[in-house]
Amino acid sequence: MNNYLDISGVGIEFNTESGPFRALQNINLKIDKGEFISLIGHSGCGKSTVLNIVAGLYHATEGGVILDGKEVDQPGPDRAVVFQNHALLPWLTVYENVGIGVKEVFRKSKTRAEMREWIEHNLELVHMDHALHKLPSEISGGMKQRVGIARALAMQPKVLLMDEPFGALDALTRAHLQDSLMEIQSDLNNTVIMITHDVDEAVLLSDRIVMMSNGPAATIGEILEVDLPRPRERLALAENAHYNHLRQQVLRFLYEKQKNPADRQKRGFSATSDKASEVSKLKRDEAA
Repeated sequence: MNNYLDISGVGIEFNTESGPFRALQNINLKIDKGEFISLIGHSGCGKSTVLNIVAGLYHATEGGVILDGKEVDQPGPDRAVVFQNHALLPWLTVYENVGIGVKEVFRKSKTRAEMREWIEHNLELVHMDHALHKLPSEISGGMKQRVGIARALAMQPKVLLMDEPFGALDALTRAHLQDSLMEIQSDLNNTVIMITHDVDEAVLLSDRIVMMSNGPAATIGEILEVDLPRPRERLALAENAHYNHLRQQVLRFLYEKQKNPADRQKRGFSATSDKASEVSKLKRDEAA
């Protein structure tokens, strides 16, 4: 159907001291209900700008966004955002942090008991029901991010927007949260748009990977269908030839079709911890 979320002809221009700056140009993307979409590209390619337009935080200069038949022209609870920084209120407990959004969205439709049950249910989804009464300072970074995800899910959004949600976490915690996100998305059939710099993460989680061209006037360069069956098991995929083929297609776009030499030393992609070895591996694979 491809018409649940329709990003059509979107472009945006910002006024700066040195004149107009065109960040995005002619972004067209149709997303099905329940799809998991990853946005990937070099720093400065407008990924977060796309996300902010869908969230209603920015207004496009041209084009627009239609969600479930309605124009997006302002922020709303039908689009919840999970940031890299969990943004929990430090003086509130885990339960209270999730409860803020629930009370705002459901105060006219749920009783107090129903809201309490709903808050606890969403914390259970992210395996944080054991820490209801803890403060953010009393839990780990990965746990804080789980609470941030629970807070977003508890608003029952039509679209979950995630801006590098696991970027600040260690590798093991990141892997656990990726697995949790796959479980949640499978259970709830959420529509998800996620920004990532991690190629492995994009291939593991996504139904499609949207690869952005370099800015200014960035646009969609390529869209890759990730036709790997679900549920996905990371250890099995490591030896899966098609998984590695998809991974190479993303890397080829990033390193060959959209090179960004000025930023290579300081900004890049975490397909592995060593970019040089990744590029060498890609070339060896292609030669083979």
